[in-house]
Amino acid sequence: MYSHLKKCLQKEVLKSDRAFSWMRVIHRAWKCPDRRFYFWFRLWGYFFKAKKGFLSRYAKKKLIKLNREYAIDISPLATIAEGLEIRHFPGLVIRPDCEIGRNIVLRQSITIGQKTRGDKGKTVIGDNVNVGANSCIIGDITIGSNVTIGAMSFVNKDIPDNHIVYTRKEMELISKEV
Repeated sequence: MYSHLKKCLQKEVLKSDRAFSWMRVIHRAWKCPDRRFYFWFRLWGYFFKAKKGFLSRYAKKKLIKLNREYAIDISPLATIAEGLEIRHFPGLVIRPDCEIGRNIVLRQSITIGQKTRGDKGKTVIGDNVNVGANSCIIGDITIGSNVTIGAMSFVNKDIPDNHIVYTRKEMELISKEV
């Protein structure tokens, strides 16, 4: 679990192939506000999942505060591999029963959620997935690797590897009689 934390911080905070160093990570998190979220999200998530009594409860409170500060709702129970990239924070929702692969790009107002309150399924998202703004990924589904999901898409079915998905949107113009 500690090695996973280091891999995530290396990829998301340092953004470099140089050797891992806690001093460099802390320096980057402090100097680069856009990387600060990843630092705290990964660190508090690590302590939360460690299940060490007081520290776990404290980490959960800090994660809730972090979610409020960035106007998002990422469950600490979601499993997210290294390479998480959030382009715009507000409105992002990720359910607890979710497994996300490496190098995912998420934009604003994305919901990765369950169909109904009693849904016991799991949402699995592969590696190298790019999700457009205002998209909904709902239910017990699997999204393959190397998938691009267009903006304002509604996804409720499995998507195989190496596909582009979008929801057709048609605009109708109706004349207004005055």
